[in-house]
Amino acid sequence: MKRITPIVPIAAVLLLLLVVSCKKSGSSDGDAGGGTENSNADTVRRRNVLAWVDCRSNVYGTTGRFNDTAQIRKTLDTLKNIGVTGLVMDVKGSAGYTMYPSAYATQYTSIGGKSFTPNVDYVAFMVEEAHKRNMKIYASTVTFVEGDASRGMGKLYDDPAFKSSYESIVCDVNGNRVPITSTGRNGFVNPSQPAVQERALNIIKEIVTKYGVDGMILDYARYADIYADYSDYSKAQFIKFLQDKFQDNTAASMNFPKDIVSSWKESAGAILPNTTGKYFNKWLLYRSGVIYDFFKKARAAVKAIKPAVDFGVYVGAWYGTYYQVGVNWASQDYDPFSDQSIRFDWAYPGYNETGYAEQLDILMTGNYYTQVLLSENSATANLKYHWWSIEGSINGIKYITKNKVPHYGSVDMGNLSWSSKAELTRAIKYIIDNTTGGVMLFDIVHMYAPETNQLKQPLWDAVAAGLKK
Repeated sequence: MKRITPIVPIAAVLLLLLVVSCKKSGSSDGDAGGGTENSNADTVRRRNVLAWVDCRSNVYGTTGRFNDTAQIRKTLDTLKNIGVTGLVMDVKGSAGYTMYPSAYATQYTSIGGKSFTPNVDYVAFMVEEAHKRNMKIYASTVTFVEGDASRGMGKLYDDPAFKSSYESIVCDVNGNRVPITSTGRNGFVNPSQPAVQERALNIIKEIVTKYGVDGMILDYARYADIYADYSDYSKAQFIKFLQDKFQDNTAASMNFPKDIVSSWKESAGAILPNTTGKYFNKWLLYRSGVIYDFFKKARAAVKAIKPAVDFGVYVGAWYGTYYQVGVNWASQDYDPFSDQSIRFDWAYPGYNETGYAEQLDILMTGNYYTQVLLSENSATANLKYHWWSIEGSINGIKYITKNKVPHYGSVDMGNLSWSSKAELTRAIKYIIDNTTGGVMLFDIVHMYAPETNQLKQPLWDAVAAGLKK
């Protein structure tokens, strides 16, 4: 399932406005390591248009149309007619269940009394119907989440042994280490656990082998947030990391987790570090390395089966705080530690080596903002890189990825308070005119079900106008 709101609390947004996004419009872009001959020129405009099909809302939601084959065909025809060139379909949701019969996971059959057309393989049907219309189709997995807390369902709830071994352990505001589901959050698992990675890789390989998808997109391929994962396993791995990489002979006697985060605070509902310990920045480096290593494995797994299948990811566009979830989606040629233009105080020497942009064929970022241009806000008018507007975030993405991978900016059509359809149209048009890959539209349900978007209107015409050349 796609995340529809940024993971960063309001306080962090305000901080970034003052600290992170300090690059001025008159400043040089800076080489920051320089591009390579594999960099894609920023003049490339592929104008691909991908529409996301969230399985919860579209297949099993109250207003969803994708539980009926006739309705799917009709909706895909409309999408094709307005200019959509491809689909991203969830095939593994936040419960850890799949939308197809799997050897590794339980299959979704129904939620809330709704079920898909009997005796029809949803994923196979979607692939066939998309290709009939000359539309590409990408499979998406909620990679490191195995439990839907809102419904108390999923792998973590079905398998007590799995839960006790692999559920992410997080710190609460008092510094206590607790299972993440006890906090009310979805059941994230620990990405550093070999068995967790093996399960994710097996499902990825199964999808690519079984279905004729054009690409594999990883969603939630990350830690839950900055307060995860503080399990005993992660502690042991971190100590080994310090010993191997930094020859730290005192690591084994650390005060865990206080030597990483000494105290915590709650801000806008998020648990954040209040004071950090001596190992905090190295801990961030360790976590980012875990995710990088997994991406290398996942890409290799896909390409070993079908080399032509694209490998990609969805991430939030707010790079300045994305370290909180252990992810570095920049190019390895971009070094946030050495960058004097945009200062990232959390970066440590070598953090650039965990950048995974070069592992990708597709990068989708959630540019989920109603502010399109920097000039439309006096606080951002003199900035160039600003992670909380569409223009500023796209500028920043070009800068830190070195155009190593086709970039799809994404627009949230339904969960943001657009002032009008015209503003949504303008956002879509700006993204597709200024990215190297195209635009991703989240989510299809917002187009056809007015009650699911803030404007309370069908959005077909607004999307069509944004895609018109």
